[in-house]
Amino acid sequence: MNRIATTPGLFPLPDDAKETLSDLKGHQKHDLVSGDEGPEIEATYDDVREELVGLQRDAGLDRVVEGQARWDDMLAHPLTVHENVETGGIVRYYDNNNFYRDPVVEGELTFSGDLAGDLEKAAELTDGLQAVVPGPYSLSELATDEYYGDDERFLAAVADFLAGEVEAFPDVETVFVLEPSLVTDPPAEGEDERASEAIDTVAQAADADVVAHTYWGALEEKVHAHLLDAGVDAIGYDFVTNHEDNLYNVTEYGTKDSVALGVVDGQNTLVESPETIRERVDWFRDSVPEAIEFEDAYVTANTGLFYLPVNRFEQKVQALADATREVTA
Repeated sequence: MNRIATTPGLFPLPDDAKETLSDLKGHQKHDLVSGDEGPEIEATYDDVREELVGLQRDAGLDRVVEGQARWDDMLAHPLTVHENVETGGIVRYYDNNNFYRDPVVEGELTFSGDLAGDLEKAAELTDGLQAVVPGPYSLSELATDEYYGDDERFLAAVADFLAGEVEAFPDVETVFVLEPSLVTDPPAEGEDERASEAIDTVAQAADADVVAHTYWGALEEKVHAHLLDAGVDAIGYDFVTNHEDNLYNVTEYGTKDSVALGVVDGQNTLVESPETIRERVDWFRDSVPEAIEFEDAYVTANTGLFYLPVNRFEQKVQALADATREVTA
């Protein structure tokens, strides 16, 4: 089992960049990222990207993400910068103390290219690049549809939109598709199959290994079964929030040939040691029947690391890299 150190992205802004951007942008709604920022703001984000990529490379992560410094929220960004989407009122982001502005879709979700633009700049800085995108089910659940007319059409439109964005990506090694809503707001009968098909639509657009990463609990059994039908290379499991039910899903129903293991807490400032991370991965491997073999295990934080103070974020990245270095079995 090849162990690959990585993260699901979304890093905290360095303190100096936060101050600079606060001076340049302010704090009002009209100061949120829109995709047409001026040269000073754009240059600041370019500097942050270079810093975040360099930090991961220096630590020794096997997959390096762009960092998503331009994202004003954890998942909704691809919609909030779209020309046919208006940002509405402030909404609580799942069951925590973070908020985002409701993306209200008022027109066709045409190609944007915003994500690809950031990745192209990151590709100039590093090898082993990993893209991070919101999953179509989670993104459709977080947004408000005032154009497509029903949930089924809207989910399909979001999936097609994300697939178009992914098709424009530069060469990347991996694409992490983040789907927390599959856990927190599981799809109903019939909708679970459509959610899987939507993820499959995004995965088929990628010329890279695709990980459907779930977190904040464990998938319901039927949702997990449908997700196994999607054309992804790995499914991600949150072993921080609920290790027992996630292990049950894998041992009872199997999983893909590769797996992503969320074994570092992306929301807790306690820094796991490399030894603790190794032990958690070993526990998973020892708990799964020997007949189930894995090609790759992405060793990662369960959630994005945006929630953490910068110094704790940096320490967790280093711990992840150290935990997998020279470990191949």
